[in-house]
Amino acid sequence: MEIHVGDIVKLKKGHPCGSFEWEVLREGADFRIKCTGCGHQIMLSRKNLEKSVKSIKKP
Repeated sequence: MEIHVGDIVKLKKGHPCGSFEWEVLREGADFRIKCTGCGHQIMLSRKNLEKSVKSIKKP
């Protein structure tokens, strides 16, 4: 799966703030993603992120 910095990924499960979209800030073995709704940042392993992605929007 091709996910790069700056992409907006839509996940299967929503964040408690109500947003489903996250911006990719860092890529590698782990990804740092930021919620587009509230700005909360989390780190996810590549395996977990690829499993939970529904769609990808390129910038």
